[in-house]
Amino acid sequence: MKFIEHSLRYTWQSVSKMHNEEAKKYGGTLAHAQALLNLDPNQGIPSTSLGPKMGMESTSLSRTLKSMEQLNLINRVANPKDRRSVLIKLTEKGKDLRNLAKKNGLRFNKVVYENIGKEDIDTFLSVMKKINKMIKKKKIY
Repeated sequence: MKFIEHSLRYTWQSVSKMHNEEAKKYGGTLAHAQALLNLDPNQGIPSTSLGPKMGMESTSLSRTLKSMEQLNLINRVANPKDRRSVLIKLTEKGKDLRNLAKKNGLRFNKVVYENIGKEDIDTFLSVMKKINKMIKKKKIY
């Protein structure tokens, strides 16, 4: 029997390293790219919605947003619908880098599909979905 977690972790670390090396060319990180892709380019997003959407803990998200603000990728503005919350909005530079991150993500998908094939990708995604269901239903621990 092979260890599934090792393959998942090893592959994710490889993907993460590849994306971080590419993002570094533009002064960013994979976390920046993920945040940029989860922000609505026109409306922004309430800061309280971004963490759960990305699956990121609040302390990590705070650090990521702070560095994105310092890089002039985002602005924090008062939410006009709820003055108690803050909207995270993209700057023009942030929109440009969001487009680049999207382009790179699409390139990754295209190359993977071309080299692996739709059927194997569909099987892989189905297996990932089943593993996530088992975890959420606490069928493992």
